[in-house]
Amino acid sequence: MSIDLTGIPIVSIVVFLPLIGGLIVAFVPRRFEGAMKAIALGAALLAWVASLVMLAAYVATPGDFQFLETTPWIPIFGISYTVGVDGLSVALVVLTTTLTWISILASFGPIKTRMKEYLVSFLVLEVGMLGVFVALDLFLFYVFWEIVLVPMYLIIGIWGGANRIYATIKFVLYTLVGSLLMLVAILATAYTFQAATGSWDGAFDYFTLRAHGFDTTLQAFAFLAFALAFAIKVPMFPFHTWLPDAHVEAPTAGSVILAGVLLKLGGYGFIRFAVPMYPDAAVTFAPLIIVMSVIAIIYGAIVALRQPDLKKLVAYSSVSHMGFVTLGIFVSVLIPLGVAGREQGMQGAILQMINHGLITGALFLLVGVIYERTHDRTIAKMGGLGAPTPVYAAIFGFFVFASVGLPGLSGFVGEFLVFVGAYAYNPWVAAVSAFVMIFAAAYLLWMTQRVLFGPLSDFLTGLGHHLTDIRPVEILTLAPLGALVVVLGLLPGLILGLINGSVADVLASVGGTLTAGILR
Repeated sequence: MSIDLTGIPIVSIVVFLPLIGGLIVAFVPRRFEGAMKAIALGAALLAWVASLVMLAAYVATPGDFQFLETTPWIPIFGISYTVGVDGLSVALVVLTTTLTWISILASFGPIKTRMKEYLVSFLVLEVGMLGVFVALDLFLFYVFWEIVLVPMYLIIGIWGGANRIYATIKFVLYTLVGSLLMLVAILATAYTFQAATGSWDGAFDYFTLRAHGFDTTLQAFAFLAFALAFAIKVPMFPFHTWLPDAHVEAPTAGSVILAGVLLKLGGYGFIRFAVPMYPDAAVTFAPLIIVMSVIAIIYGAIVALRQPDLKKLVAYSSVSHMGFVTLGIFVSVLIPLGVAGREQGMQGAILQMINHGLITGALFLLVGVIYERTHDRTIAKMGGLGAPTPVYAAIFGFFVFASVGLPGLSGFVGEFLVFVGAYAYNPWVAAVSAFVMIFAAAYLLWMTQRVLFGPLSDFLTGLGHHLTDIRPVEILTLAPLGALVVVLGLLPGLILGLINGSVADVLASVGGTLTAGILR
């Protein structure tokens, strides 16, 4: 029996619960640090529980947005506060709320200064991320998109590493360039709609704009602007260079959210806005994006193989793994209706987003665990770590195998479905992408061998009793992620059943632009 949420603004409750928590934390006297931590964690947990309630109440039906809330905001221009969710949104909302409370809990030990500001920044960041996934008005979507930028800037810039200022400025400049162009595209789309209809009503409404249909020139320029903003966020080659710096300098929890959620904003944007609103342009530019995706997959894997820093290795692995996301999306765009493999590519892309968030988030947590003990991330200094920290080594190995794509764990399913879609589009694209999995196994397993096995390094020997095994609180942050990796690896239908309607709805928007001749 499904839960009846009629009359309850569940979407707004999920989005703004963290903001309420952040406001309360802001007014708690600084000397009550324990109370601030409890309130922030409690607000994040309440948002997580509310998102689970929304998930339980959601009924998966094709192309159906549920729990819709609409309130006029700037009516003179047809701008409204419109939010709602489909299966894709629900899945990413739950991923966000899960990783946020885990990240806040993981921050209590490592963060030593300005705890109030840190917790408020993290909760505001959660509001922005959740808002992006539920906004169904383009202006509202842009507002939430920009909200994400400020707290992440503060988290890296204040609590980051030695080169944090350089990393934050690079992060902001890259993101602003893409988002400002996207704003121009949003305004151009709305103005074109108003000029055609003579009214601003619905000029920023997602559903109205999808149904309107725009000429090929507007579609081309608007799609390119949206695609640049989303490509930077994913990040796609060659717009990826901000990511390794941001990851290396960010505190552990910042890296978890950056990899686990922020990169997904780009993939979500492609699926939700760029493809269905500008379908002709999506088909036109899909071959270019597929080429860029394959380059990202290869480049990220090769560069990760040569990294001396644990965190930088995981960061470059994200470039490679997120390449599968954009590959899966756009091979599906180019496969005509009725051809086997069309839905699988995009299904795999969405699964890859979720699985990457879980697995890479856990890997960054594990890097943070060892950094707290050694204050170093150099792979060459970590030899023999498995002997003094056997529980840590076992957990580390588990998530490494999940990242490699071991069958039975969630990392395998998403990549397999992307390969199915890629093969339906072009067997050579699938072959090249699959071959890169050898590089993925190489850099991850070689890193594991150097860090965990062999004789204990002189550096670790010198740490003495400070080199302790993983603590219960640290296990608590990793246990939910490990459980989800196993459950979704064995039962991927839990997610596939949720997102099938969303995938069918998006691909239906490009179905009319394709002919069998486009294939290959």
